[in-house]
Amino acid sequence: MKRFLKIHSYFFAIGFFAVLLFAAVPINSVAAATQKSGSVGLQGEVAAPPPATGATITTPTNGQTFTSIPVRVSGLCPADVLVKIFKNQVFAGSIQCQNGSYSLQIDLFSGKNDLVARVYDALDQAGPDSNTVSVTFNDAKYGGVGKRISLTSNYAKRGANPNDTLTWPISISGGAGPYAVSVDWGDGTIDLKSQEFPGNMDLAHVYTSSGVYNIIIIATDKNGDSAFLQVVGIANGAVAQKSSDGTGSKIIQICQTYPWWLWLLIIVIVALLSFWLGNRSAILNLRRRLERDGSDSK
Repeated sequence: MKRFLKIHSYFFAIGFFAVLLFAAVPINSVAAATQKSGSVGLQGEVAAPPPATGATITTPTNGQTFTSIPVRVSGLCPADVLVKIFKNQVFAGSIQCQNGSYSLQIDLFSGKNDLVARVYDALDQAGPDSNTVSVTFNDAKYGGVGKRISLTSNYAKRGANPNDTLTWPISISGGAGPYAVSVDWGDGTIDLKSQEFPGNMDLAHVYTSSGVYNIIIIATDKNGDSAFLQVVGIANGAVAQKSSDGTGSKIIQICQTYPWWLWLLIIVIVALLSFWLGNRSAILNLRRRLERDGSDSK
């Protein structure tokens, strides 16, 4: 009887580990699909109230005067929100809140600038405004004469799927052309472009990996004056799972091809088959032993 149970347990253990092996992959696939379905840029978001807590501006401080740009703005913010900075109610830059704080560089208008930080959730619902910080930019070069180069965009956050092209429209005004435009896409790629005259311009980039990227755009005119704009780029989806030889990602792709109920059926069949094999093996061994004992007694 002990040998019967031992053999039976041996086959059942093999089947049990086979079940775990088959179950692990679809579970991971479902988890990856779930994570991807909640990525930025996909539809079907669940309605929720707007953020109840706003950001704060701790740097710079009220009343500061600057003679050069860019200027760093930083402060505290609630989790999982986009922070947009406005100067005199004009969009000046954006960044994703991380670990309860944010920090980015912006440029300023000549003269007085009222800075406000405003938070937005994944549904683009605005939370309460931060404290207003008034600072002054003493522009010695353009003190009432001419207009300094300015860089703006209608988008603070924009996304695309990995390996698809993300386009970002910007607008250049003021200063003197031609303009040189530098774009740091946040993934180690820096593009250099040029434009002869003021106006609209489309930037384009392809992210190969999912993630949130800080994009820093700098436009410089022929006089060497620069305008700065920081925005947030999103590459949608879950982070790709790969092994050193690519085998792991191929297995995951194969498993995602079939529905979950088919994998569940396979798991049940493997479990029942392992139980049956263990039981059959134990009975055959017991029968051989009885036949051998009968032969020895004759």
